Amino acid sequence: MKLTRLVGECDEGECPTIYATDRGTLAIQGGRLAEHGLDLPAHETLVEIPVELVRKAIRDNLI
Repeated sequence: MKLTRLVGECDEGECPTIYATDRGTLAIQGGRLAEHGLDLPAHETLVEIPVELVRKAIRDNLI
């Protein structure tokens, strides 16, 4: 899978980031949430990113 960085909080790649995939989906890099109380399938997880990151992606017409 090819990832294209759309928007992130830093340039180093070690912080919340939104990527576009070559499959027409988005991949989100963020902090893993462990204490959420949901029953998720084993192949899924939840991550947390700042709302401002999504706002910036929308403002810049990236998503």
